[in-house]
Amino acid sequence: MTDPLTVSGPVRHALESGGGVVALETSVLSQGLPRPRNLETSRAMTAAIRDCNAEPAWVFVDGGSVRVGAGDDDLERLATADDVAKVARRDLPILVANGRLGATTVSATLWAAHRVGIGVAATGGIGGVHRSGGDVSADLLELAGTPCVLVCSGPKSIVNAGATIERLDELGVSVVGWRCDRLPFFVVRETDNELEHRADSAQEVAAMARAREALGIGSALLVCNPVDERLALPAAEIDSAVQTCEGRAARAGGRGKGLTPYLLSCLAEVTAGRSLEANVALLVANAGLAAEIAVALSVS
Repeated sequence: MTDPLTVSGPVRHALESGGGVVALETSVLSQGLPRPRNLETSRAMTAAIRDCNAEPAWVFVDGGSVRVGAGDDDLERLATADDVAKVARRDLPILVANGRLGATTVSATLWAAHRVGIGVAATGGIGGVHRSGGDVSADLLELAGTPCVLVCSGPKSIVNAGATIERLDELGVSVVGWRCDRLPFFVVRETDNELEHRADSAQEVAAMARAREALGIGSALLVCNPVDERLALPAAEIDSAVQTCEGRAARAGGRGKGLTPYLLSCLAEVTAGRSLEANVALLVANAGLAAEIAVALSVS
């Protein structure tokens, strides 16, 4: 019988030797980015992590097992196959049971990372409270119940930033600005939402994570890293583009798991590819920052 949770050799070695490890979602490759930019981005993120002397742990589902750690062949398959399932935590038992290939979202990735002892993860933007008010991402509840450090660029620009930060506060998730005092908004550099806490070094974040662990607090530390100002898009432009894309989605009947990928793809189209370039850049930057934090934690 296949082990339902397996760890690759390089990731296991890094964990056993006390090295820095960064967990990464794979839905961004299979559903979030267009081909061939998805595979190119995965390689750039992997390189950014290894440049900091940490080990990337891409999480996916295949052959009846949740797999923590992917080789280049695995990433190429996830980036090019047409039938890759999008897997949140609630979907893990079904995908393991039927043996399908699946790409993990933030919620499934954090669950798997915590199970094997990885304390740091990176993504682009987290899900949140959608602008319509009816849809709330499973990311938020996972952050509330999983002790980890997640590096992101704030909520995705397609959700309600203010409602999302309020929900995170309600759920007891610590939100920290990385060298910033306002909430980043994915491809928008900042919102009007002020943050109470900030960090200016990986060592500061590591100290916060150690304090959280010592206190026995079981929620996440969300580190929000703004997109490079040279690539950031104006908030008004993104707001208008999102309204356009939401209208298209409504006419097409888009909802459920396919809504976020649809909106992000539409956003890239409406902004003439500029949102895609910003997305790729922040993914690589967040991977590198997460690696710095993982290394700081490993030597403490």
